[in-house]
Amino acid sequence: MTAWTGWALAVAAVAVGYAGYGWPGVLLALGVVVFWLLLQFSRALRALRAASGRPVGTVPNAVMLQARLRTGLRLPQVLTLTHSLGRKVAEDPETWAWRDEAGDEVQVELRQGRVTAWRLQRSAGP
Repeated sequence: MTAWTGWALAVAAVAVGYAGYGWPGVLLALGVVVFWLLLQFSRALRALRAASGRPVGTVPNAVMLQARLRTGLRLPQVLTLTHSLGRKVAEDPETWAWRDEAGDEVQVELRQGRVTAWRLQRSAGP
């Protein structure tokens, strides 16, 4: 869901609450909107807390991470997949990297907070 859709739904809930129940309906709709925002904030903090427990830029298996990535994922969803904060590689486009113990590395490009491309760089074999 985009931000515009979310705000449009919030405005619609307030309008329907007012039309159906007057000011108590508006207060109920605002309470629901605030609760929804708190749930989203809590989910983001949970993802960051889980990611902070591991070394920066490491994943158990870079090939499995590459297989689970898809275009359009947001950065918090990528952090949920990796359970680690990424290592920033480039600024434009914003590129983050995760490496596994074998030396394989996944670089993820983000534009406006969404995954647009990624590439797997395999380490040289023995």
